[in-house]
Amino acid sequence: MDHLRLARQLDFLREADKLKGVTRASTLTDQSRPENSAEHSWQAALGALIWLPEVETEMMDRIIAMLLLHDLVEIDAGDQPIDLPHDAQALALAETAAADRLFALLPEDQGPGLRALWEEFEAMQSEAARLAKTVDFAIPVLQVWAANPRRADHELVARDNTTSGRARHIATTRPALFDYLHAEMTSGAPETVARSAFLAEADRLKGIDRATTLCDASRHENSAEHSWHLALYALVLGEHAPEGVSLSRVMRMLLLHDLVEIDAGDVPIYAQTAEGQAETEAAELAAATRLFGLLPEDEGAPLLALWQEFEAAQTPDAQFAKALDRFQPPLQNLASGGVSWKAHNATFEMVEARVGAPIARSMPAFWDHIAPQIRDFLG
Repeated sequence: MDHLRLARQLDFLREADKLKGVTRASTLTDQSRPENSAEHSWQAALGALIWLPEVETEMMDRIIAMLLLHDLVEIDAGDQPIDLPHDAQALALAETAAADRLFALLPEDQGPGLRALWEEFEAMQSEAARLAKTVDFAIPVLQVWAANPRRADHELVARDNTTSGRARHIATTRPALFDYLHAEMTSGAPETVARSAFLAEADRLKGIDRATTLCDASRHENSAEHSWHLALYALVLGEHAPEGVSLSRVMRMLLLHDLVEIDAGDVPIYAQTAEGQAETEAAELAAATRLFGLLPEDEGAPLLALWQEFEAAQTPDAQFAKALDRFQPPLQNLASGGVSWKAHNATFEMVEARVGAPIARSMPAFWDHIAPQIRDFLG
């Protein structure tokens, strides 16, 4: 493995962590706080899987990639609420400058390709981009009508958005979804109602805090933004996967893998005990059964099976997904000054056993890359 190349990719992924600090005008459905752009990007990518089940695999992969990348420019340019006046030309220039900087962090033969996906999304000329925009526009409207309690000011924005705003686009690409959202989720086809109910419930993952903090140590990350970051890891680091691994399936696993924490909560890896593991596994299976059971059976069952495959970690796809899931937290810890390591009195031997082993099983070069840094940090 080219470790200089990997280092550049990890620099990009650490910089991407800043998207978790970009606040949006939309709020969580429980109205506890505004959401951030990383959480939105995760829910949009998940929304593509759920709202567009008939899209063939290659196009879906492209749609998911666009949605994982589409808001990265907000790290520099910020988020622009749709109901506030702004200088469109100045915003476009700011976003282009942000794209110039961010994608240049990647290797020269990789950055342009990902930037081209961002540009395709923005131009909205291809079928994949139009469908990606459909989901991007639909998620905030869903959040308004699913909120409890609802906010009157957000209701006005949502009505205007579906009546004459950019959400009118949904009527062209997904009329049934548009009708359901435009009717304020009071009537719709059973499958549209079920899919939207699942995505509204998924919003609760944004309230599950993890032991790991953001790279700047400003706060603990949550499981929704962690899931977005991992799917982005798969997109950027997928070239290093063992031969035969399907990155398409890996990205889907990572978008779904932590949903069970809505019911079961997050158990920090250094706090897990052998006695509690069986109880945790039972709670997570019950959560997975409930959550994927919200979907039509022929759609929920394959997703449940994919989640179970990830948990079992016996296939090459699941093992690579697990390696990424274990790879990200040490990088966050190294950047943050070891916040969660210090909180759990972690030693190098603990990290090697609980994190290093799953990484090395699928991607020993990843562990070889970070193990010396961890050893130097923990002493």
